Amino acid sequence: MKRKSHSVFDKGYTLKCGREFKRTNQGHYCGKAPENVDEYIELQITEAREHIVELRNIIKSCVPEVKEQIAWSMPVYKKGKLSISFAACNKHISLYTDANILEVFKSQLSGFTIKKNAIYLPYEKDLPLKVIEKIVKQSFEEI
Repeated sequence: MKRKSHSVFDKGYTLKCGREFKRTNQGHYCGKAPENVDEYIELQITEAREHIVELRNIIKSCVPEVKEQIAWSMPVYKKGKLSISFAACNKHISLYTDANILEVFKSQLSGFTIKKNAIYLPYEKDLPLKVIEKIVKQSFEEI
């Protein structure tokens, strides 16, 4: 099964599948959601796979009891009510967690784009592994 994805670069763009977007750089996946994270990885472009596997391994090693699942057509890792997730985009991986946690680590992520509750991790850059480990651990700390 090939990944069907579209990038939207024009405001008010309508895709062939009928979805409309207001944002100019909106990513979109249309197709059957993968059954599990292994299938998700298989569906991604080659450039994304290495980062996805690294993120998956970091999350599972930092929080071994985390539950791995697919939700919203992307990998989500849950422990109780806490979660962290990521999605492969055209040129980067978006790592999603609580905006307050990202604010704590913002100074350690210079050179990476941070938007609200996501860090954009470009494929052409190495992952900031130590910072991601800290983010993952803090994302699953009970308050």
